[in-house]
Order: sequence, then structure tokens, then C-alpha cells
Amino acid sequence: MIDRRGFLSSFAGIASAVGAAGLAPKWAAALEQEAPKLPDRSLYDSNEEAYWTEIRKQFLIPADEVYLNNGTVGSCPLPVLRAVFDGYNDTEKMAQSDPEDYPIWGYGAWNEFRDPLAEFVGCTRDEFALVRNATEANSYIANGLDMKPGDEVLMTDQEHPGGEQPWNLRAKRYGIVVKKVKLPVPVPNAAAVLNLFNDAITPRTRVLFFSHITTVTGVVLPAKELCALARSKGILSAVDGAHVIGMMKLNVHEIGCDMYSSSPHKWLMGPKGTGFLYVRDEVIDRLWNTIVTAGWDEPKLRAERFQRIGSSNLPALWGLRASVQLANQIGMERLERRHRQMADHILKEMVQRGAESWTSPDATLRCGIASVNVAPIQIGEIENWMWKEKKIRIRGGGPSKIRLSTPYYLLHRDVARYLAAYDEYRHEKKVA
Repeated sequence: MIDRRGFLSSFAGIASAVGAAGLAPKWAAALEQEAPKLPDRSLYDSNEEAYWTEIRKQFLIPADEVYLNNGTVGSCPLPVLRAVFDGYNDTEKMAQSDPEDYPIWGYGAWNEFRDPLAEFVGCTRDEFALVRNATEANSYIANGLDMKPGDEVLMTDQEHPGGEQPWNLRAKRYGIVVKKVKLPVPVPNAAAVLNLFNDAITPRTRVLFFSHITTVTGVVLPAKELCALARSKGILSAVDGAHVIGMMKLNVHEIGCDMYSSSPHKWLMGPKGTGFLYVRDEVIDRLWNTIVTAGWDEPKLRAERFQRIGSSNLPALWGLRASVQLANQIGMERLERRHRQMADHILKEMVQRGAESWTSPDATLRCGIASVNVAPIQIGEIENWMWKEKKIRIRGGGPSKIRLSTPYYLLHRDVARYLAAYDEYRHEKKVA
């Protein structure tokens, strides 16, 4: 790893090259400048908003833009971006100490990256594989388990395509059955979810697959209780946790699931193209590789064999490690608390404006996403208007759902800007 002075010099060189090529001078300047220091932790106790205002300076999102869509993708803060470029600067010199070592992630253990992330999510290294996103991990699960025609996987009607479609492919090709429970909107309490799943289980059910936090409404499902239900019935539990890591504290051992997937590019603010697959040690030998290179048939590798996918982007793992370090520096308790506070705030304001809440009234079943129905407003129209007229990015679903993500760097003045814009849109369109 290069030292700090060398690192900044390398950035200066990159910035000069970029500038000489006439490309993105603002980005070049951002690479060349020192990253703002994190605020002193004591500031949080004396003035929370001032603390998060200082944290906001770690992000390249322009000050005049309001970003409310971490549910799709987060923005990498400067420490993460710098770590990625540090990785490129180090690996692309082709000066590895071992002449058989090359920067082509896909064939090594990469424990220096696995270890901090495995600890962060509460599991052991041997149960943890670095993959590219939750979709890839979900595909491993759906295609790697031994299932026969007629065997059932039970999921919700609020799954992301990256969670549902791997099972649909398996159903079309091999005859398994995909069954869905219809979640109420909003979900009133955990008992309602547990009863729906319990009533839908049959003697042919082999897998319970569900999103820990759904992409449709952002409801936080009772994962621990659902996994315990599956275990009591002799059923495997597989959890799509794409939204969870970085949004709220996560411990997969405490949840008790058999498998867990996630995409750190959302709420952990990790580099795009980084993800993980957790497989409980007792289940690892039941899951086949579906991407294969050397090591696929070596049981001693444990979960490491699932990350052996051939050449990929090693510097992204430097950034992923930095995103874990940043979350630990700030503290997951503070991050989760901030997510809940801001989502509750924006939800309350929207409901006062006549929006229909699709977010659970149970505080334990919500965190950093507030979903509302704003009929007759059409999501496609207001989404485009917000961005083009106000530089505010939102996202939702047809016809009238707005899904508002509240990352920790979102400030109260940003929410106020969004609400003022929403009021202006309703007035302009004469929406009662």
C-alpha cells in the first residue's frame, strides 16, 4: 500500500492527466484535494444536524441537488473513492512480490477484504463470499440448491427482479414451483407476515425466500422470526438483504438464516459491483457452484469457492473495505438512528399533505425508506419534473407510488426543499 504522500501525488498525476485530456475538470479537482476530515464525535452530542452537515461534505453530490434514491444506488463518499483509486494505483503497477500474483480478483481468498466485512455482518470468514451484487448471490442460491420438479419456493409479492427471477428461471427450466404470499399495504405488524407465510407452507415447500427490506415499499420484514419458522418446518431460509447493509445493524447469525445476500452499493455507499453471499456453515456443502473455475470441488474452501468467478475488479474491494471502515467510524447505531429519524420525518410530512402511507405503522418494520401513494399524481411525471425543474431525485412505481430513501447525509433543509417542491407541483398541476 502506498503512503499518504505518495497517494496524494498519484491523485495529482491522475488529475493532471484528466485535465490535459479535457475531461471532467471538477472531478479532477476533487481527486486532487484533501478529503474533509470527519467531524469530531462530540459534535454529534451537542448538535446532530451540524454533525451530519459536516458528514455531507464527504460526498460529491452537488450542494444544490437533493438525492432521495439510495434504495436504487448510493453515492460513494470520498474515502471510498480514494480507496478505489489507491487500489488501481497499487495493483496496476504490476509489481506484485509474487510473479504469479496478478490483480485479477477471482482466484484468491482475499481475506484482507473478506474479514472486515464478515465481522461487520456477524459471521465467520468461511461462511462469507465476495460477489458482485445481491442478484448474483441470489442466482447462486436459486440455481445451486438440489430441488425436484414440484418442489416449492415461497416468497412475497414484493421481491426485486434480482431475487424473484432466478427462481422463475429455475421453475421454467426444471419445474419447481414459485408461490407468493401477498403482503398487505401497509404491513400492520410482524404477526400478519408470519401468519401469511405459515398458512402458505405446504409439504412441498423447500425454501422460504424473502427480502429483509422489500424494494417495493421498504417494509422491514421480521427476518429472525421468519427464519425460525422455516427452521421449525425443516425448510431452508434465504434472505435478500440488498437494502439492509449500511442502513441498519446486521448480524446474520442472530437472524438465524441459512443464506443471505446483499448489495453494499446502496446504503453502505460501497462501490458499484460489490456484494456478498453468506451461507451458514452447515449448509455450504448443500449449495452447488453455478459459476465454475478452479476450486469449485474443494470442500475445504468453504464459502470461498463461491467468489471464484474469474477476473473481476479488485480495486472495488479496496473501496468496499473503506466503506466498512467509514460506517464503523461513524457508528452503525448513529447511522440507523439517523435513517429512522429522517424517514419518519418525511413520512409524517407527506401524510399531512394527504399522501397515503404504504409504510408500516409499526416502528420496528420501517427504517430508511418511506413509501407513499399520491394518486392521482403519476410517478413518471413528478419524477421527471422534480429532477429537471428542482434537481431533486426521487423514484417510485406505477402509477402513483413515491419511494423516498433517507440516507444519513440527507439534511433537514434537503427535506424542506423536497416538500416545498412537492407542494409547488401539486399547486401547478391543481391536485387537491
